[in-house]
Amino acid sequence: MRVTPTRTDEREKPVTSEPSGRERDGATEAFVAHRNLLFTVAYEMLGSAADAEDVLQETWLRWAGVDLAEVRDRRAYLVRITTRQALNRLRTLGRRKESYVGSWLPEPLLTTPDVAEDVELADSVSMAMMLVLETLTPTERAVFVLREVFDLGYDEIAEAVEKSSAAVRQIAHRARAHVAARRPRGVVSAAESRQALEAFRRAVETGDLQGLLDILSPDVVLLGDGGGVKQAVLRPVTGRDKVARLVLGGLLKHAASLSLGPAQVNGYPALVVHLDGALDTVVAVRLDEGRITGLYAVRNPEKLSHMRRETALRR
Repeated sequence: MRVTPTRTDEREKPVTSEPSGRERDGATEAFVAHRNLLFTVAYEMLGSAADAEDVLQETWLRWAGVDLAEVRDRRAYLVRITTRQALNRLRTLGRRKESYVGSWLPEPLLTTPDVAEDVELADSVSMAMMLVLETLTPTERAVFVLREVFDLGYDEIAEAVEKSSAAVRQIAHRARAHVAARRPRGVVSAAESRQALEAFRRAVETGDLQGLLDILSPDVVLLGDGGGVKQAVLRPVTGRDKVARLVLGGLLKHAASLSLGPAQVNGYPALVVHLDGALDTVVAVRLDEGRITGLYAVRNPEKLSHMRRETALRR
């Protein structure tokens, strides 16, 4: 893809000759050094780890042919390539979602402990925030992620999304207002999340309907993602009573072979459900004022592969 950024010292030029061995080593070293950062950028823009990995492959192919002598800031250059490839993929992903069976949820990641320690990073990749980002346009999402999460300057973002700095400032303002109106009302601590999930797990395992009602918000929403492969609610289920009865009714059918355990998912505590010893569902929550306002159950097997090993995310 031919692009023309504004900085003349960092143009993504077509390859005119094979890079030397030293250049290849330098390109590889820079890419490996920033790989976790680039994956995080792509994942936050796409909500799909599989697509983020594809974007990284596309980024590497373009990066490997760049004349490093022309690059002033390798990190910024790599972020720009990744952003452009993710924007292309995001538009394709949007078309795929239109034909998706049931609700589409972000792909859950089993994250390393240090992600939770970075409160801002954990908040930005939480399932609740990832769903809020889904409501932005592709360009709004890219600008919001690069500005609010990675603290890039407006000029740098402008090059990445191929807009003017003035336009990027307007997009950033619009995206911030949109997200602020839809995100959880406050940052939830890991301790609060663990406490709520423990109450939820205990109520489910004991069949305690009242205990479940107590931890759910009156306007709680349950979303299920089976991808047409596993059984899941096809439309959002709203209301404490409906959600509690559906959860208990569904899980208690498999009580003898079911187990629930804790996991660190997208930087926050979550629950993993095993049936007959096999991973079946990842349950993440959104909390507001101590109660669960969102339940997100991912069952689509294609979205559970990153629950088998920890994923390192970086800013």
